[in-house]
Amino acid sequence: MNGSSGYAVFFHPQAIEALGDPIKPYLQGADGPDPHVVCSEIDTAGAFVEMTMAGRTPEGRDVSLELLVPSGMVRMIVSSQQVGGFGFRPHAPSPPGDAA
Repeated sequence: MNGSSGYAVFFHPQAIEALGDPIKPYLQGADGPDPHVVCSEIDTAGAFVEMTMAGRTPEGRDVSLELLVPSGMVRMIVSSQQVGGFGFRPHAPSPPGDAA
């Protein structure tokens, strides 16, 4: 997700095992401790988490892919939107008499 807007969806280890080979093409960091799926849109309403991501056919045509997994398999979702700041930042103290 370096520098891009979107979401990283992390799964419980048991979920990766249960999903098996079909999930592997969509995982990033599959060899590390925290395999995850990067997507551009996400819908968490309902029994499934719906992730929308960009893909490419073998012929090189761009396609939109939707991946749905049961919501109980998701451990954490991280948002990386470029609209504003993300995370912690130092706060400068307000000058005296300044209404914050």
